[in-house]
Amino acid sequence: MGPGTKNRQAQVAQQCREHLRRVYHTQAALVEEFIREIEGPEEEVDVSRWGQFTDPSRQTEAMLRRLEERFQEWLG
Repeated sequence: MGPGTKNRQAQVAQQCREHLRRVYHTQAALVEEFIREIEGPEEEVDVSRWGQFTDPSRQTEAMLRRLEERFQEWLG
């Protein structure tokens, strides 16, 4: 995997984490638990798992909408 792909994966992961922490700041503990479930255990973090919320168009709004939908499902 090239450095461009790794950078893109890291950016997507950071965007998703920041979005969840900002929007659901009153549920911080649950957000952190959800993040751990997406990324895997701390010693084996895999930021590529955030890619499940992206699509070929790479539209940030659509990605964050899918992320929020998944988080709401996870809460429910």
